[in-house]
Amino acid sequence: MFTLAEENYLKAIYHLEKESKSGVSTNAIAVKLNTQPSSVTDMVQKLAHKKVLSYQKYKGSFLTKEGKKIATNVIRKHRLWEVFLVEKLKFQWDEVHEIAEQLEHIKSEELIKRLDAFLDHPDFDPHGDPIPDENGNIKPTEKKLLSELQKDQRGICVGVKESSSQFLQYLDTRNIGIGTTIKVVDKEEFDDSMTIQVGETQLHITDKIAHNLYINTN
Repeated sequence: MFTLAEENYLKAIYHLEKESKSGVSTNAIAVKLNTQPSSVTDMVQKLAHKKVLSYQKYKGSFLTKEGKKIATNVIRKHRLWEVFLVEKLKFQWDEVHEIAEQLEHIKSEELIKRLDAFLDHPDFDPHGDPIPDENGNIKPTEKKLLSELQKDQRGICVGVKESSSQFLQYLDTRNIGIGTTIKVVDKEEFDDSMTIQVGETQLHITDKIAHNLYINTN
C-alpha cells in the first residue's frame, strides 16, 4: 500500500517524465509539488527502496514499471472522477480538479471498475485528457497546440494544456470548450498573438492562450 503523499509523488514524476527526455531532477519535483528539495530527496530514497523508482546521480529519477502502473492508476481514478462530477453531478469543468485530487486516492478497485462501467467507459476527461485503461494504456490522440496553426487553418479544440480554474473560466467567457471549432483568421508576426474565429465571433488572443489549447486539425 502507498500513502497519499507517495502516490502524489509518483503521479508528479510521471507527468514530469513526459516533459523531459532525461531523468526528473529533484528541483523539478520540488517545484511541481511546491515543497523543499530536501523533502523530495527523502521521499525519492523511500520510493527507490520500495522499487517504484530508480535514481541515478546527475540524471535524476525514473519510474520503474511498477511505479508507472501506480501513477497511471491514480491518474485513471482522477480523470474518471472528473467525468462523474461534470456529467452526473453537473459541476463545471473548472470546479472538479481539487475534488478529484481527493477522490483519486480511494483504494477500492471494484469501486473504480463500477464507476468506469457506470460512465460507459469514457476515453477522455472533461478537459480532453485521455483516461488510462485498467492496464495503464493511454489511447493516442491526434493533436497540436493552437500556436502551431497558421493563418486560415482550422481545427477542433480537443484539450487544454493549462487546467487552472482561472484559465478554464477565461475560456468559458469566450465560449471555447472541448469540441469548439476554431479558425485562425490572422497571426501577428511580432508576438504570435492571433485573431481567431469562434462561431460567429472573432477574438484576439495572446500567444500564451494559443500555447495552452490543443487542436485536432484532421
